[in-house]
Amino acid sequence: MSTTASGDDADLIIRGGHIRTFDPHGSIRSALAVRDGVIIATDQDAEALAARETIELDGRTALPGINDAHLHAAWLGARWPHLFFSDSPTGHHPTGRLATTAADRRAALLHSWSLLAELGITSYTEPGIGPGEDDGETGCFGTDMLDAYVDLHRQGAQTSRVTMLRLFGTIDGESTLADFEAGLRTPTPETDHRWLAIPGVKIFADGIPPMATAWVQEPYPDGSTGHLLTRGADPVESFRSMVSLAASAGLQVAVHATGDRSIEEFLRVLESLPPAATAPHYVVHGDLATPDQIRRLRAIGAGFAVQPLIAAHTQEWAGAQLGAERLAAAWPLEEMVSSGVLTTITSDAPIATPDWRLGLDAALALLGADDAETRTALLTRMTTDAARQDGAADWKGSLDVGKVADVVVLDEDPVEPGRPFAALGIARTIVDGRTVFTRP
Repeated sequence: MSTTASGDDADLIIRGGHIRTFDPHGSIRSALAVRDGVIIATDQDAEALAARETIELDGRTALPGINDAHLHAAWLGARWPHLFFSDSPTGHHPTGRLATTAADRRAALLHSWSLLAELGITSYTEPGIGPGEDDGETGCFGTDMLDAYVDLHRQGAQTSRVTMLRLFGTIDGESTLADFEAGLRTPTPETDHRWLAIPGVKIFADGIPPMATAWVQEPYPDGSTGHLLTRGADPVESFRSMVSLAASAGLQVAVHATGDRSIEEFLRVLESLPPAATAPHYVVHGDLATPDQIRRLRAIGAGFAVQPLIAAHTQEWAGAQLGAERLAAAWPLEEMVSSGVLTTITSDAPIATPDWRLGLDAALALLGADDAETRTALLTRMTTDAARQDGAADWKGSLDVGKVADVVVLDEDPVEPGRPFAALGIARTIVDGRTVFTRP
C-alpha cells in the first residue's frame, strides 16, 4: 500500500515489514527513509520523519534490488518471450536480424527494462556491446545498440541501472589482437556511472563443454581439447596481450572461459599484474574451474559470474563429453561459496530465463542444501556481491544509510527455508526511491 502526504523531511518512507539490509551484520530494519534516491535513516529515525510518500509493507519482506551481473538485456528484449532454454513457448526460435532500426533498438531496451522491473531486478551487466558485432546477425550487440543505450540514458528513461562491457570481437566467437587494440583506442561515452557504467571489456576465450569447445586439459572422447577463440599467428600470446593491455589501461576484464585450460591462461596473466584498481576482473561461467584455480582467483581478488540454471539445463548434454567423473566436478558452486571467492549468480538471459528465483532454486539443487544460511549466501551473490563485481559496493547492493534506495518487495521472507524461491511473489520494485513496478 502506498499513500501520499505533504512533508519535506523525506521523499519516501518504507515501513511495516521486515527489511533485510544485507549489510555486513545481517541487520533487519523496520523502516527506511529516502531522500533524492538515497537512504537517509532507518528504524525509529526514519519513522520520525515526514514524507511525501509512505509505502506500507503490510508484513512483507523488502531487500536490496536484484542485480543480475550477466544478462544480455538488448537481446532479451528483442527475443522475448523466446529463450534458448525454456519449455514455453516451444517450436520457435527467432533468427536473423532482430533489431534493424533505431526504433527497434529502443523498443528492445524498453521492453527488457519493463520485464526486469516486474522481476525485481534493479541492476544488471550487459556483457558485450561494441564494434566487433557491427555486422552481427542479430543487431543486438553492435555500436548502434551502444548508442541506443546512451541515448535512452541521457533521456532519463532507465528503470534499471546498467554496467556495460565493451566487445571488440564477435559474440561467442573470434577476435584478433589488432581489432582489440583498435577498440581500446575508441573513446568511451560520457555517462552517469550510477546509471550507465562502462568500466571494462569482454573477451571470449573458448566455447562450452556440451559442444566440446571449452578449452580443456584432459581431452574429450574424440581426442580433441577445444581451443582459444583468439586468432593470429600465436592465439595464446594474442589472448594474453588482450588481457594485459586492458587491465594495464585500468579496465575491468571479464573473460568467457568455461574450460580449465582457458581459465588457467587468464589466471596466469592476472597473477602477473597488479590487482584491479576498481572493478575486479572475473571469469564468466567457469564451468570446469578447479579447486586450485578457485583459490588462486580469490587470492588475487578476482571472481566468477556463474549460471546454475544453465548448468541444470545442460548437465545431461555435457555428460556425454565429460564423463561421469568430470561431470561430478563441473559447475563447482559449492567450492566457490565455501572458498569466499567473489561469485555472482547470474542468468545469461535470454539463454535462460531472467527470473532470478529459478536461478536460485537451481543453485540450491547444486549445493544440495536448503537452510537460512545457504539462502542468505545465495541472495548475497545477487545483491552485495554483484555490486562488488560492478565496483559499486560503496553506493549500492545493500540497504544501508547513504546507499541508493533500490528495493524489491516480496510477499514472503526469501531466507526462510522449505519453500522454493520460484514461489515467492514480487509485489513491488523501487529504483532510486521511485516505484517502477507494483503488482496489480
